Amino acid sequence: MTRFFEALPSGDCAVLGPMLATGGGMRPCEEAVSEMHAHGLMLVGIVESKLDGRDADVVLVRARVARDGNVGKEPWLLRVERQGGGWRVRF
Repeated sequence: MTRFFEALPSGDCAVLGPMLATGGGMRPCEEAVSEMHAHGLMLVGIVESKLDGRDADVVLVRARVARDGNVGKEPWLLRVERQGGGWRVRF
């Protein structure tokens, strides 16, 4: 997940696309990245990560995320899934 946020400013879906989860209503990379840029999303820090007890291929990550320059009071809950031999973040 950290790699995703480090690469986010580039807006390059050739790099970011393989780090985004697919299926389940996920929008195409270009749309998702455009929205993230519009809101200035930035990773501030990871609070906690733990395996999802319902699925061994899922890690639940609580992260401090800045949006439009403001860090929310509560951490975001992000889902990181093992897909295609790697880990991908689902927003």
